Amino acid sequence: MILNTPIDMHLHLREGKMLRDVIPYTINQFAAAVIMPNLVPPVDNRQRLESYKEEILANSENFTPLMNVFMREYTEDELLDLAEDIFAIKLYPAGITTNSEGGVKSIENIYPVLEIMQELGIPLSVHGETNGFVLDREREFAVVYEKLARDFPKLKIIMEHVGTADLLGLLEEYENLYATVTLHHLLLTLDDLAGGMLNPHFFCKPIIKTPADKLKIQEYVKKGHKKVMFGSDSAPHTIKNKLKGAAGVFSAPVILPALAEFFEGDIETFQKFISDNARENFNIEVPERKIELIEEEWTAPYIVGEVKPMWAGKKFRYKVL
Repeated sequence: MILNTPIDMHLHLREGKMLRDVIPYTINQFAAAVIMPNLVPPVDNRQRLESYKEEILANSENFTPLMNVFMREYTEDELLDLAEDIFAIKLYPAGITTNSEGGVKSIENIYPVLEIMQELGIPLSVHGETNGFVLDREREFAVVYEKLARDFPKLKIIMEHVGTADLLGLLEEYENLYATVTLHHLLLTLDDLAGGMLNPHFFCKPIIKTPADKLKIQEYVKKGHKKVMFGSDSAPHTIKNKLKGAAGVFSAPVILPALAEFFEGDIETFQKFISDNARENFNIEVPERKIELIEEEWTAPYIVGEVKPMWAGKKFRYKVL
């Protein structure tokens, strides 16, 4: 099974030793990835962007980092300067997830930024959750997506890590809305997190939800919906911090073996989900690279540095060469 130029449309690499520990699992499976900017301090200026990209490139080869910057009230001059070197700008509602305390408190405050982004063709990437009841947060955010889509019809907006079926219908209503889907929202439900013994390594934001949500997401993915793209939201935390309640699933080591089983026998749809849809929707041009999987038993690592991967120790029927 050969995949052409897989792209992870949503990836957390962190910095320093953790980046060095986790990045090999991404570059072994992907030609490129969209890199999240919620570091401390956030990636929200030219200097920070360049230094972070340099760190990634110094620890990888045959890999293209597609950089995002953290949403704030940018000036037009700043956006003009950044436009050629970023893929998108990432909107985090203030305090909604890891390192988002400096996020957006009022959507209206960033309308001038969105207007310029629309003119320059810079996509908007969104962590779409309210501060409501945990299972309702994505559904409640739908009205914000609709308002943004109406007010900025030429702005391409990515609904990140969709975990609720309610958001998928918006793809049909608004031409400028797109969605990424993670491995954990595609294959897990709340039962996997809390149905038996609590598994903190499956805790993420937005939280994984119901079997009905999972089935609807799988339906959109399996039919090869052109606006649905793979974005892992692989988010490493130390085991110590996971046991304290840090949100994030470190899925990077198991992505392609798990997806190969999910798409069993349907390489065409697999290829669309893992690469073609993203490349076509956003005119992504990166060096092509072939990734081969063979049907051979492979066991997911039990530990990566100080991080426990998703499905640590699980045996898969496919292996990445």
